[in-house]
Amino acid sequence: MEITSAQIKELRDQTGISVMQCKKALEEANGDMEKALVILKKRRSEAADKKSDRELGAGTIGSYVHNTNEVAAFVLLASETDFVAKNAEFVALAREIAMQVAATDPKYLSRELVPAESLQKAKEVFASEVEGKPEDMKEKILEGKLAAYFRDQILLEQPFIKNPEVTIGEMIAGAVQKFGENIRVASFQRVSVK
Repeated sequence: MEITSAQIKELRDQTGISVMQCKKALEEANGDMEKALVILKKRRSEAADKKSDRELGAGTIGSYVHNTNEVAAFVLLASETDFVAKNAEFVALAREIAMQVAATDPKYLSRELVPAESLQKAKEVFASEVEGKPEDMKEKILEGKLAAYFRDQILLEQPFIKNPEVTIGEMIAGAVQKFGENIRVASFQRVSVK
C-alpha cells in the first residue's frame, strides 16, 4: 500500500513526531492510522528508555498561576541542550506540567520516590481489605490497591487534566521521542494561599 503525504501530515499533526517516523509507522501499519498511533506510542517508551541515562545540562522553568491568584506552581523541566530548552513546544510542555501540579498537588515525582514508610502504612491499611481472598490473589489485589491509592499522588502517573487518556509520564516520553533528547522533570513546587 502506498502511503500518501496527506496521511503522513495527518499523523504528524496528531502526534508532532517527525515526518520520517510517521511515514515508517504508517508503512509498518499498512496505512492504518490507529495502528500507526500504537506503533508510535510503543516506540515512544523505547526511545525514552534509550535516552534516560544521557546527561541533562539545560532546561526551562514552567510556571502557572491560577486566575484566582491563590495557587501557583513551578516546574523545572530538564533537557540535554539549550536548543531544546528554548523550543516553544518544550516551554509550553513545562507550563502544562506546572498547571497539572497546581491543579492536583502531587506529593511525589515517581513511584520510586515514595518513602518506604508511607508505602508500608498504606499496605497495613489495605491488608485488611484483602483478608479472606484466595492466597494466590492477595498480593496482586494489594498491589492494585496501592497503585490506585498512590496514582493521584505521583506526578508522572497522573492522567493529564486536559487529556486524561495520557499520563504526565507519557507526555514526557512523547517529548523525548519528538525532540530526540533525554527530558525529565527535575523538580516541582506548588504554593497556595490556603
